[in-house]
Amino acid sequence: MQIENIILKPVVTEKSAVLENNGKYIFKVLAGTNKIEIRKAIEKIFGTKVADVNIVNTRSKTKRRGKTTGTVSGYKKAIVTLKKGEKIKIREDKKADKKPKKQDIQEKENKEETVHTNI
Repeated sequence: MQIENIILKPVVTEKSAVLENNGKYIFKVLAGTNKIEIRKAIEKIFGTKVADVNIVNTRSKTKRRGKTTGTVSGYKKAIVTLKKGEKIKIREDKKADKKPKKQDIQEKENKEETVHTNI
């Protein structure tokens, strides 16, 4: 098993966002992995030092949609605690991409002026 394939994807929820402030990150991992393999994978992929790893096995659930029933498969997730001062960038900040409102208003006014002059 390759180290890069152990971590499937990060779990991004409201609870995981709150835990990120405390230096804890949640990842969906392969079912057959243990804490040591997860620690090595996180340290290699993200280049950080891991303080602790906790594992939670989520069970599969049955879901209904009208008459039909199906199952949502279970998975294993790891809660990784990093050492102090270490961070992983999972989400991008959307606030940095947005322009201030004054600039947006000025751009709209400039577009309206160009439309009126062309008529």
